[in-house]
Amino acid sequence: MNARWGGRDWKWRRCLLCIAWTSSVLSGCALIHHNGTPYAEIAPEQINLADDIHLARDGWPAARWWTRYGDAQLDALIDQALANAPTMVIARTRVAQAKSDVELARAGSNLQVAALASLDREHISANGFLGPFAKDEPAAGLTGPWYTEGIVGLGASLDVDIWGKQRAQIAASLGVSNARLAETSAVELEISTDVAQLYYGIQTNYQLIDLLNELHEVAAFAVQAHQARAARGLEARTLLEEARAQQLAIEQQIVSAQVQIKQYRESMRALVGAGPSGLPAIEAVALPPSQAALPATLSYELLARRPDLQAMRWVVESSFDKIDAAKAAFYPSFDIKAFFGFDALHLADLFTHASQQINLIPGLYLPIFDGGRLNANLNGAREGSNLLIERYNEAVLNAVRDVAQTGSRLQALDAQTGLQKQRIESIAFTRDSTEASYQRGLTSRLAALEARQPVIAEQVALLTLNAQTLSQEIALTKALGGGYRADPPVELKPR
Repeated sequence: MNARWGGRDWKWRRCLLCIAWTSSVLSGCALIHHNGTPYAEIAPEQINLADDIHLARDGWPAARWWTRYGDAQLDALIDQALANAPTMVIARTRVAQAKSDVELARAGSNLQVAALASLDREHISANGFLGPFAKDEPAAGLTGPWYTEGIVGLGASLDVDIWGKQRAQIAASLGVSNARLAETSAVELEISTDVAQLYYGIQTNYQLIDLLNELHEVAAFAVQAHQARAARGLEARTLLEEARAQQLAIEQQIVSAQVQIKQYRESMRALVGAGPSGLPAIEAVALPPSQAALPATLSYELLARRPDLQAMRWVVESSFDKIDAAKAAFYPSFDIKAFFGFDALHLADLFTHASQQINLIPGLYLPIFDGGRLNANLNGAREGSNLLIERYNEAVLNAVRDVAQTGSRLQALDAQTGLQKQRIESIAFTRDSTEASYQRGLTSRLAALEARQPVIAEQVALLTLNAQTLSQEIALTKALGGGYRADPPVELKPR
């Protein structure tokens, strides 16, 4: 082989130099006309919160933020959801698919080697370019028009990525893969906050039913008292019917709360992905105290704490790599194909030295006139990237809005809760005074029981405020990205 090819090394060098010179001269034949201008990323000053939005506490949610409530039931439900929820299964599948795409892109840039073998039984045409082989002349090695050709060997190909097209495609696939990982964290955050909202919705209704049952006891005693008085003619029947109407209204609220618990439970069962009996019983527990925390400043910390924003940044970064790949398509592409093996018209001669065959084929592809296809592809990649940048900018503003609105609601709820507690203390004074009068025989038991009603009603209002505070606290955790942390956020450099 050295004897065959060594004397021609200078010819190959000259050929390769000629190809390189030709490509450098002709690389501008397909010109870039539609590169476009990249849109700008949102300015940092637009990410800050207003100065008047703050809470007494400060800090970020922890990775398993729900454990701060110290509720084993909630911990078990969220762990079950993160393990079995259909949306989590889908998210993990998308991650696996993205990793496969990265491996596929990388494989396309590597050396490709394949084993080749073929068997061809053919009749040679006397009028074709193999016409002499159609003769039957054994002395010349021609055995008639029928031959059985055999080919066996190794074929190889390698794309030479001079302009970085394949590297850009790999980088784009990696960007999508990283985005899928961040999206998985976003799904985890979505599921955990939804489970917590549903769980504390159930607990709120448990406590509401307890308070309504206290009201129902008072209303039932009032009905009995008014019924006895009306039967003796001591008062009009109107008071009895008013007491019954109040009792029925309370019973309606109890039924409504029980239905709400069932609906929350079914929503949680679907979210967790549990079967009819796959969701454990939820015991009543007290609502935890507020633990809301708002950062002193958001800035780009928000981007590191929000998995959905980080996922969008990776998608935008991937779009820049697609633009690079679209630009590289304007330049010449090189590849090298090779074959080493055996080729013979007679199977008996296939593995002889004379049947050895070597092919080495350097190739050049140079786009000159493509009807605008490459420019259309580049323009589409650019506009698609700009669209992603604008969506990302919008998502950042929406994220800051979510934090600001939730923080403002929590501030208002804190103030309302403080006032409501003072209101209950004032009304409770009247209840306690009436109770004391009843103990001394100065008033009736009915009056003492009815004095409890305003206090219970205000306790229901306080329960509503506490539930709203807890709901907004979970919403703030979600707005801050939970415990997700990607440090530092991917740097966007439009190209």
